[in-house]
Amino acid sequence: MTQEAPTRRTIIPGIAVTVAAGAVGYVVADHSDAAKSTSGRSGEYGRASAGSGTAGGAAGAGGSGSSDDSGGARGGAKPLARLDDVPADGGLILDDAGIVLTRDAAGKVQGFSNVCTHLNCTVNAVSDGRIRCPCHGSAFDTRTGQRVAGPAKAPLPAVPVTVRGDEIFPT
Repeated sequence: MTQEAPTRRTIIPGIAVTVAAGAVGYVVADHSDAAKSTSGRSGEYGRASAGSGTAGGAAGAGGSGSSDDSGGARGGAKPLARLDDVPADGGLILDDAGIVLTRDAAGKVQGFSNVCTHLNCTVNAVSDGRIRCPCHGSAFDTRTGQRVAGPAKAPLPAVPVTVRGDEIFPT
């Protein structure tokens, strides 16, 4: 028996399938790398990445935090992070908890969702008083969660947190 040589009709669909598979692989790998870059270090309190910078934007409430010792965790909740893990004038992204913790120069801790309100991408940095989304450039004020740049129309939702001793708890 002799084998027939491949024809154009068999080669072109094969090339199309190969190119499509390569494109899917590229997209999956690209998103996988982005997820790894936002994970940061892993420790007792879950995966996190820290950022710092100068706190900017309008001072305001938008608040979700308390920096006194009178608060507490409800029902024995595990702490989200240690106070020292959140840089002054910066923040800490807690990927596992879905929260961004920020702290101003006076020590007030705030909590916000780590999901951008534009297209539900995960924010990946806190710097210069802004929580930043890598997908389309949205940025949010670290004190209020209000949008300060980019296509997002809504602020980051506040996530209530309480500082008790040197640990930060969900409330």
